[in-house]
Amino acid sequence: MSIFQSLIKKEVLHLVRDFRTVTVVLVMPVVLLSLFGFAISTEVNNVRIVAVVEQHTDETVQIIDRLRSNAYFTFEGIVPFRDVDGLLRKGRVDAAVVFRTEDGRLQHQILADASNTNMAQTSTAYLESAISYGTGPAVVSHTLYNPQLKSAYNFVPGIMGMIFILICAMMTSVSIVNEKESGTMNLLLVSPVRPRTIILSKLVPYFLLSCVILTLVLVLSYTVLGLPFSFSVIHVIWVTILYVILALGLGLLISTLVSTQVAALLVSGVMFMIPVVLLSGMIFPVENMPPVLQWLTCAIPARWYISAMRVLMVQQLPVSYVLTEVLILAGMTLLVLALAIRKFNAKR
Repeated sequence: MSIFQSLIKKEVLHLVRDFRTVTVVLVMPVVLLSLFGFAISTEVNNVRIVAVVEQHTDETVQIIDRLRSNAYFTFEGIVPFRDVDGLLRKGRVDAAVVFRTEDGRLQHQILADASNTNMAQTSTAYLESAISYGTGPAVVSHTLYNPQLKSAYNFVPGIMGMIFILICAMMTSVSIVNEKESGTMNLLLVSPVRPRTIILSKLVPYFLLSCVILTLVLVLSYTVLGLPFSFSVIHVIWVTILYVILALGLGLLISTLVSTQVAALLVSGVMFMIPVVLLSGMIFPVENMPPVLQWLTCAIPARWYISAMRVLMVQQLPVSYVLTEVLILAGMTLLVLALAIRKFNAKR
C-alpha cells in the first residue's frame, strides 16, 4: 500500500469513527429535502374570502357558486360592506370581493390583505381568474417543465447548492484546521511526504462522502419528490462533481486563512450559508434584486450551480444550454485551487 493510500485510509477511519458528524452529514440532506419538498411551499391554498353584493343578479349568483366550489378558496359567506375592514384587520379573511352594478354592468373590486405580499398577489390573481371565467374568449395555457407547479422543483437545486457548500467547504476546512490545532499537521509537513499528497489524502474522503450524499439526494428527488427522470442525470452528476471540487478548494482556502475550528466555522457560515440562501437565487429570484446585488451574486458559485441544475433537472435541456454556468464554475475552480495551494505553500 502506497503512502497516499495509507493516508486516505487513516482519514476514512477518522471520519467513520466520528459517528456524530457522519450522522449529521447524512441526515441533513434528508431533513432539508423533506422540509422544502413537503412542509415549506410557495403554493397558496385555502384563501379565505367573503363577498359583498349590493344587488343580486344571475351573474353574481354564478360567480359566488364558482367561488364556493373552487378548491383554492374557503368561502366565508356574504357580508355587508361595513364589516369588510374589520374582518381584514382581525385576520379572519384574506380577501374580499365587492360587486356593484353600474349602468347595467356588473363591476367588481378586490380588497386583499397585503401584509403577506405573496398571499395577496396570488389570491388576487385566483379571484380575477374565477370571476372572469366564461366572460371572454377561451384561453388555452400550458405550463412547461413543471405542470403541477410543485415548489419542490424550485427548491431541490437550491438545496443541493447549499448542501455541497456546507459539507465540502465547512467540513474540509475544520478537518485541516483541527490538524493545525493538535500539532499533527506540522509533523506531517516535516515528514518526507509531499504537502500536496497530505492535502489530497484529506480531501478524498470528503469527496467520496459528497458522492454518497449526491446519490442520496438524487434518489430522493427522482422518487419521493417526483422530479422528472431522464438521461440528463448524467450531466447533473458531472456538473455537481465540478461544484464539489470547487467547494473542496474553498474549504482548503479557508483552512489557510484561519487557525482555529471556531473561526473556520464562522467564516464558512458567513461566507457561504447566508449568501447561498439570500443571493444565489435559491429562494429569491436574482432578476428581482437591485443591480448592485445582481453584480454581487456573480461571485457566488452557488448562483451558477443552482441555475445549471434547474435547467438540467427541471427543464431537462441539453448541457449546451448551461455552458456559460459550467465555464464560470470551471474558472472559479481553477482560481480557488490555485489560490488555496499557493496560500498553503506560503503558510509552510
